Amino acid sequence: MTAPLVILGPTGSGKSDVAMALAQASPTFEIVAVDAMQVYRGMDIGTAKPSRQDRSLVRHHCLDLADPSEEFAVTEFARAGAVALAEIASRDGTALLVGGTGLYLRSLTDPMEVPGRWPVVRVELERRVLSEGVPALHAQLAALDPLAASRIDPGNERRVVRALEVVIGSGRRFSSYGPGINSYAAVPFEQVGLRWPRSRLAARIEARVHRMMADGLLDEVRGLLERAGGLGRTARQALGYKELIEHLEGRTSLDEAVESTIVRTRQFAVRQERWFRRDPRIRWIPIEDDPVAEVIPIVAPR
Repeated sequence: MTAPLVILGPTGSGKSDVAMALAQASPTFEIVAVDAMQVYRGMDIGTAKPSRQDRSLVRHHCLDLADPSEEFAVTEFARAGAVALAEIASRDGTALLVGGTGLYLRSLTDPMEVPGRWPVVRVELERRVLSEGVPALHAQLAALDPLAASRIDPGNERRVVRALEVVIGSGRRFSSYGPGINSYAAVPFEQVGLRWPRSRLAARIEARVHRMMADGLLDEVRGLLERAGGLGRTARQALGYKELIEHLEGRTSLDEAVESTIVRTRQFAVRQERWFRRDPRIRWIPIEDDPVAEVIPIVAPR
């Protein structure tokens, strides 16, 4: 069995197009989506989920695992991903992991110890978010676990609350779980990253957001909100969904929501790049114009 191949990079880098081209050229490939938002059913346009046609051509795994009203943790993804890898191996296939969610990817390449949950602590932290704001909780995290705080965006409510929940609930630093930030042991995965010039990637992201709007993202968000259960706390924070929810609730204009989505997506792409660039095991391929044409000749099986 060939070692699994990982195609990674920031949002908008074209990694999904590269994966589809690879899989169609080599039928042993089966795609494993490594994306924290593509696990949610119905969140299709805004997450750039593979189309039904793509899924009919190539077997995909780890899509549509949960309802968007539910919370879905990395531990659940790790279990689903492990099952997918085992199934692919049982068919003598080759897993082609594709995605930009760094922690989800490491849960498969570098299986880690995952902390438990402390619901009472979490409820209190969520109450404090409303009264004190996320930055105040991030400041507390910085005092209790400076390394964890340095890895988490001060405005990322979900991750700040989770890290504090673990620190307070377990009495142990959140950063002590799993492989260390500088721990990159050899793993049986070939990892390839797509690297764009920053300005070119920014332009691609802007075009991508406008394309999603033209494809009906606003209607998708409206429909999800109207479903039984609506959108849960994590799903509501997804790129584009958060901004369009604010528009639908009358807090911003549509133009403001679209522009905010573009800015936030660009910022997210920078954070993704920074996360991946720390990993010396990744082979980076510089992209100038066409990721499929520039990557396939380098990574396609001979």
